[in-house]
Amino acid sequence: MAIVDLPTLDSIDGVQKNIAPFVQETPVIDWSEDAVRDAVGVATSLSVKLELFQNAGSFKARGAVNNLLQLEHDQRQRGVTAVSAGNHAIATAYAAQVTGSHAKVVMPASVNRMRVERCKSLGAEVVLSPDVAAAFAEIRRIEVDEGRYLVHPFEGLVTLMGPATLAREWLRQSPDLEAIVVPCGGGGLISGMALALHQIKPRLRIFAVEPDGAATMGAAWRAGVPVETGANQTIADSLAPPPPASANNLAICQAFVEDFVTVSDAAMQRSMGVIFDRLKLAVEPAPAAGLAAIAGPLASRLDGVRTGLLMCGANIDAASFAAHLTASH
Repeated sequence: MAIVDLPTLDSIDGVQKNIAPFVQETPVIDWSEDAVRDAVGVATSLSVKLELFQNAGSFKARGAVNNLLQLEHDQRQRGVTAVSAGNHAIATAYAAQVTGSHAKVVMPASVNRMRVERCKSLGAEVVLSPDVAAAFAEIRRIEVDEGRYLVHPFEGLVTLMGPATLAREWLRQSPDLEAIVVPCGGGGLISGMALALHQIKPRLRIFAVEPDGAATMGAAWRAGVPVETGANQTIADSLAPPPPASANNLAICQAFVEDFVTVSDAAMQRSMGVIFDRLKLAVEPAPAAGLAAIAGPLASRLDGVRTGLLMCGANIDAASFAAHLTASH
């Protein structure tokens, strides 16, 4: 997709209207400057978008539902497939269920069992692969051999329009935003959001945050081309797609994202604890990356800046969440 061919706001609103019967308009809460300073030492007020309350537990439901609604009836009957460490698989299973289709999802064998069971509870068939790379290879085989439509986790305009509706919705709720911090894995979330944010509020500053051990898009953003960054090593599995970075998403990020920063696993775990203590939300590591960036590498740049913090997902079980909090102390 060429950058010059940006989807119009009318087309984004059209997608929002189409998916509305199957997704939530998620709430926003304000985290005051004094409270944020007390929590993480940075004097900035935050608009916290609670997308963790989205159907299927993450923002992924928006793009997955949009994909299913674009399909002809015959293709929906043949079914869909997806690859994911959790959130996208769950979202695709949900989207297939509510649109009268059926899903076969591929997940790494190391995936949290709660996520596997959640997919199954939504009617999906689950295939476990040895690792993420093998999972992507298996999904291509299923697509060809079984004729299932591949609902890509982070590529393609149909998928990106899901996060675009999130951004459009958020700026209606918080029109005073000056900056926004978005967790980045394959880049679908930040790219889709940027397509809308740039048109609505061109001067809004967009920052991406990645785990230290999975900084694939940031490396490509700096190099100007997708680069091989090696195997990902991070607790934030939803931010760890196999390299190299998506060329299309990279182009969007280079056009609209001000900077990429990284945070450590330990910083994400500490932020999970802060979010639980102060906002009473039990989130997975990915949304905690945003707060870790605000408290760390972006602290001086966002001091006094009205900033958006996205709680993008919460598909985590109690034992895993407790283990992360224990590790943070």
